[in-house]
Amino acid sequence: MDEQMSCFDKEIDRTNSHSDKWTKYPQEVIPLWVADMDFESPECIKNALNERVDEGVFGYTHASKSLENNIVEHAQRRYNWAISRTHIVHLPGLVCALHLAVRNFSNEGDAIVVPGPVYYHLNKAPLLANRTLSRVDMEIKEGRWVPDMQALETACAQPNSKMILLCNPHNPGGTVYTKAELEAIHQLAKRHDLLVVSDEIHCDLILDDVPHVPFASINEDAANRTITLMAPSKTFNVAGLGYAFAVIANRTLRNAFNEAKTGLVPYPNLLGLTAANAAYEAGQEWHASLLTYLKENRDIIARWLPSTPLKMVHLEATYLAWIDVSALQLDSVHQFFLEAGIGISDGKDFGNPNYIRLNFGCPKSRLEDAIKRINDALKKHNYL
Repeated sequence: MDEQMSCFDKEIDRTNSHSDKWTKYPQEVIPLWVADMDFESPECIKNALNERVDEGVFGYTHASKSLENNIVEHAQRRYNWAISRTHIVHLPGLVCALHLAVRNFSNEGDAIVVPGPVYYHLNKAPLLANRTLSRVDMEIKEGRWVPDMQALETACAQPNSKMILLCNPHNPGGTVYTKAELEAIHQLAKRHDLLVVSDEIHCDLILDDVPHVPFASINEDAANRTITLMAPSKTFNVAGLGYAFAVIANRTLRNAFNEAKTGLVPYPNLLGLTAANAAYEAGQEWHASLLTYLKENRDIIARWLPSTPLKMVHLEATYLAWIDVSALQLDSVHQFFLEAGIGISDGKDFGNPNYIRLNFGCPKSRLEDAIKRINDALKKHNYL
């Protein structure tokens, strides 16, 4: 375990790898914005990729039975969710599936219900398709970000509402929805006959001792009206390899989804398929060590914030801290942190300009440097 843990402390120079994360800002800025960790992927993935590259032939490739079996076993082991290989739809990424679902299963003028603030593509998918974005504000209740259920019911009841876009675990709030909370949302979806597209890409990044409950797993009706979107990309830091998958139990829904993506959505990259298979087959020990490290980083932030005007509710999942900076009363939140030497995600992109999202999926030394820089900026401007 000590050897495993030490790999997360390793400082890796990514400035010459054409990294989106590390080329957005000047080199002296610490980039803590996009959901991309600064950790090496596990050895099992690197070894599998090396073996595949050594074959030297990179022709058309389909998903193996091994990958599909490993996904099925992973769902059963981690979420107690029984799915079939036939329910899996392989994808080159999760974002395209969000947009595809909105465009294929609703019409112009229909309303898409989205609890937020939330990952911005859940808001962009309806707007870019000329649908009505029916945003439902989330609220802090008993220390967790949850939807305002009365507002959610009102939105779902509108005659033009066709779909709920759900993010569970929630990005950026870090909430892991309980089964009871999901059942309440399901009742609204069932009552008003709404499709549910559930973005569950952070489902393997649970930092507390709470279970991830896939929305589609709560009952048969939920399974039949849900498109579940998952990927190994955030958990195993392989986003650049382009692989995700949907789980769609309803055959009619699955066939319509597959037909809609034909000719528009490419098949996953063969290296993405290779990495995913290795991750689900042999990545468990590395994954457990990662979660331990991320919990420690989360707790570093949680211990630091009370000494500042900044606030954060307890984060149950993800490596993305959703931090309230409203007490600073800044004209430009992004510029304040950039001048401090930190590149963050501006909360306005998720729907709340009073917040920042800060990625703590990095070595502790880098996180501690970032905290020092923020403290120095707060002192400079007389906030401390």
